[in-house]
Amino acid sequence: MEEETIVEKNESEVEIGDSVNEKDEEKKNNQSKDLEFLSCMLQPATAESDPQYVGIRRILLHRKAESGVISRRYDWRCNGKGYVAYRNFISKPRKWENLRTPSLLSSPGNSGRWLPSPSPLSHQFEAESFTSSRDLRSANQVSSHRASFSSSLSDGDHPYRRGGAEHAYSFVGMHSIFDQCKSSVTVLKFGHMSSDLLAYGASDGTLTVCSLSEEPSVLKQLTGHSKDVTDFDFSSNNQYIASSSLDKTIRVWELSRGVCIRVIYGVSAQFCIRFHPVNNNFLSAGNANKEVTVFNFSTGRIIKKLMFDGEVTAMDHDHTGQIIFCGDGQGTIYSVSMDSHTGSLSRSHRHRTNHKSPVTTVKYRSFSLLASGPVLLTCTQDGNLCFFSVALQIKGYLTLRCSLKLAPRIHRIQASFCPLLSLEKGEYIVAGSEDSNVYFYDLTKPKHTCVNKLQGHRFPVMCVAWNHGENLLASSDFYGVVIVWKRAKTSS
Repeated sequence: MEEETIVEKNESEVEIGDSVNEKDEEKKNNQSKDLEFLSCMLQPATAESDPQYVGIRRILLHRKAESGVISRRYDWRCNGKGYVAYRNFISKPRKWENLRTPSLLSSPGNSGRWLPSPSPLSHQFEAESFTSSRDLRSANQVSSHRASFSSSLSDGDHPYRRGGAEHAYSFVGMHSIFDQCKSSVTVLKFGHMSSDLLAYGASDGTLTVCSLSEEPSVLKQLTGHSKDVTDFDFSSNNQYIASSSLDKTIRVWELSRGVCIRVIYGVSAQFCIRFHPVNNNFLSAGNANKEVTVFNFSTGRIIKKLMFDGEVTAMDHDHTGQIIFCGDGQGTIYSVSMDSHTGSLSRSHRHRTNHKSPVTTVKYRSFSLLASGPVLLTCTQDGNLCFFSVALQIKGYLTLRCSLKLAPRIHRIQASFCPLLSLEKGEYIVAGSEDSNVYFYDLTKPKHTCVNKLQGHRFPVMCVAWNHGENLLASSDFYGVVIVWKRAKTSS
């Protein structure tokens, strides 16, 4: 009996010891998680920063550290593969080797077509249908997703696409990936009349200039801004870049040497900037002080100021340089006349909208098949895309031709025109989204407006830009990855 009680005591002591060890391990794990969370929460906040933005960024940093996305993303280095392979890589589960379930996403024949999104966020944000009739015949079990745009243009139940649009905006793969940036890429542009010169600005204040020749590479890293780069523009000969920032400064960079040759100090955050298309000695900038200011590029002196009703958040010139189109923080679009010789400004027209949301995109194009003349594209942060015809003979008077309502955005996501296609009579727009995809829309279609999407980013897509040859599309996301997509060749 005494031996049995001793054995029972030993067994109970072993059980108690095991439970104590398990508790210690749990405490260690909790401590490590707490330390990880604490390190994210102790990220320093810059002066005059928005507390809500800082809080959201800290939470995202914590989630990013737990998910291990960084290691998975940097393990893959393109290796000549297309964006389908990259998309499959970043969306695969942890133990994907043990899964034998065939996946529709792995089919190379689905490149550039509608496919189910691997992210659950796609059901919360952008409105689109995910399958074509051909995909349904091949997959049998793939379901379509219904959505509507809540505007004059809406999507229906059954997907429909014209063959021309599908082939015109299919992509054969990725040309290159730039992942050197460690913060959100806020603006992205190609050089004027250039197909291989790309630059992008980031929220850490840096500007990166890249070459997309046979061997894509980073040419220059321009540092000087202390806060987010909000906008930049190339000079007509691509020798200079003028950048604006939340640090209240405008900087002029000489690309050949990679140095800042001039700093213009302002009294408020600078949101947008443009070189004059005819007279590059004029530099126009919009700021948080509700002003558009014209500077002399050579001296940095102020030539003219013009006041508006709200913060000037986006702008673009027409091709003659006689009109500036501006968008403010209340969703209003202005047409401003500009003298190309003296730089004087005068407000011509104002287009008010019902939605009071900051304008994130103002894009001018000298010709459109739909309007048979110049057009203007605007996008607001609450997801309103507007397409205007422009009457240059009436000092840039705007007439709304069509509009599209997307889901509201948290970030300042931008949109852009798509290349003109000889076989198409629609008006195509490309835009990023919160669900990490790039979407193509046809504004002329009353239903099924979204014609294609690209999957490859892991985080919200902030900016998109076409090169001059219109064969490359660049997109950037919230965590600093820039992907250059290669469009399939189309027969005229």
